[in-house]
Amino acid sequence: ATHIGFALVLAFLILPARKANPIDRPNLLSWLLLAASIVVTAYPVIERDYIINRMIYVDDLRTIDFVFGWLMIAVLLEATRRSVGMALPLTAGIFLLYAMFWVDTDPALLLEQMYLTTEGIFGIPASVSATYVMLFILFGALVERTGTGQLFMDFAMSLTGHTAGGPAKVACITSGLFGTVSGSAVANVMTTGTFTIPMMQRIGYKAPFAGAVEAVASTGGQIMPPIMGAAAFVMAEFMGISYLSVAAFALVPAVLYFLAVFCAVHFEAKRTGMKGLPREELPRLGTVLLERGHLFLPLLIIISVLMAGYSAPFAALCGIVSVIPTALLRSSTRHYVKLDNLVDALVAGARNTVSVALACACAGIVIGVITLTGLGIEFTSLVLTASQNSLVLALVLTMLAGIVLGMGMPTTPAYIVQVALLVPALVKLGVIVEAAHMFVFYFAILSAITPPVAMAVYAANGISRAGLWDSGLAALKLGATGYIVPYFFVFGPSLLLIGDWNTIVVTTVTAVVGVVCLSGGFIGYLLTPASYWQRFCLIAAAFVLIKPGVLTDAIGLSLLGLVLLTQFRLRPPAQA
Repeated sequence: ATHIGFALVLAFLILPARKANPIDRPNLLSWLLLAASIVVTAYPVIERDYIINRMIYVDDLRTIDFVFGWLMIAVLLEATRRSVGMALPLTAGIFLLYAMFWVDTDPALLLEQMYLTTEGIFGIPASVSATYVMLFILFGALVERTGTGQLFMDFAMSLTGHTAGGPAKVACITSGLFGTVSGSAVANVMTTGTFTIPMMQRIGYKAPFAGAVEAVASTGGQIMPPIMGAAAFVMAEFMGISYLSVAAFALVPAVLYFLAVFCAVHFEAKRTGMKGLPREELPRLGTVLLERGHLFLPLLIIISVLMAGYSAPFAALCGIVSVIPTALLRSSTRHYVKLDNLVDALVAGARNTVSVALACACAGIVIGVITLTGLGIEFTSLVLTASQNSLVLALVLTMLAGIVLGMGMPTTPAYIVQVALLVPALVKLGVIVEAAHMFVFYFAILSAITPPVAMAVYAANGISRAGLWDSGLAALKLGATGYIVPYFFVFGPSLLLIGDWNTIVVTTVTAVVGVVCLSGGFIGYLLTPASYWQRFCLIAAAFVLIKPGVLTDAIGLSLLGLVLLTQFRLRPPAQA
């Protein structure tokens, strides 16, 4: 309650009621809502003994419970609207109306579920925001302002800047590295895109493609360990496992995602004849590591603490404490440690926490309605009926639902709603729990590059000055392989590092081959430009390799071998 209270107060202080209103200058309505927020979130803290000792769903509510409960819902919906847009509070409102009028739930029972239990507003999502997410957001803000972002950029440029389509590859690597400390696609775009998009345009990439590369690469940041999106922490709580386990599940799928983007960028660069940047303009790898390589230490500390068995909040705290001493180790990074940067980091951390906390609390309303009314069970039956008990069809329906939900709301509430409504159906059809959760998480994230909303594409367009649909379609083309990766780990759970290592290695290798084939098929290039029949063979090989097995692997590799053989024989002598 305290955490949500602070988020509400900050929201009404810094977020205007309308976009036309000035930022950070609250009007009279905002001050009234701020005062109401303090009252309704202080009440559960002050009356905690009463709330703990009362018999849930048995004792009658007091008048003050009714008043403060409805007021809490009202201020939360308004603050969430200001923070993340209309879609999430509208969804929560529809669920409340469903409970009251369609199912005819007693308003007192509904209000009790929302306000006086841990099954509603103050449920698992809000708890995760308070204990996990806030600390990792602060860590990301600190490392970004102590030179780590520049380290990631220079490191990527020294590795791939000189190769074909170098700046686009720099965007992939930088966004992947930045994703290890940031869980927001839009924040990733705004941080790395200001450098990579102009570089791509400089060597000849068109504005839509340049923006699409950055948007697609940045979207993968939420699935890149060790610091994933806020939904990953919620996932750990829902499944009752450690955050380290969730990060382990995500590792190979994240690598496959970025491999898909990297291959698509490489094949597109080779197909269109894009060159890299001159070597003399690029930093040297040895110099980068010597001067700023020590900035990787806070990240390594978090990984080490997690692997040692400590909790994620403790690992985040260790990382936060290590950031400033690490920056002070060498003279090349000491200038980052100044009061202005530290204040900026704290402000950015607080601002970013507001949107996550409010989204989690608002998603708690949806979860509360689903658990109270039994809607989850009904929806599971509906999915099973609609898919006719076909796993593939159920996965496609879940994918579409995840993308649509993600279009209108942040990843975390989109994931939470899917967990309540769709994951049980997938589990009934034989998908293991870990794969089912990762599947819906993945597609809640990919909505950031799926038109018509595509928030990551919108952010990139602000830099590239391209049109939404041009960039959106380019993002779909580049990220097409990414939409198939979740099917790989549903049919091959070994990709989540579950099972024996022999199976894990074989499944991972075939998945890597499948991703390369799919990227080549969609872009139309492998060793040379691919003909239509070669593209068909590459895409067919990829889809066959989705399901692990001796026969499917043999067919997929044979199709790839056929394309490689014909392309190698047709290459000009200068290329062979």
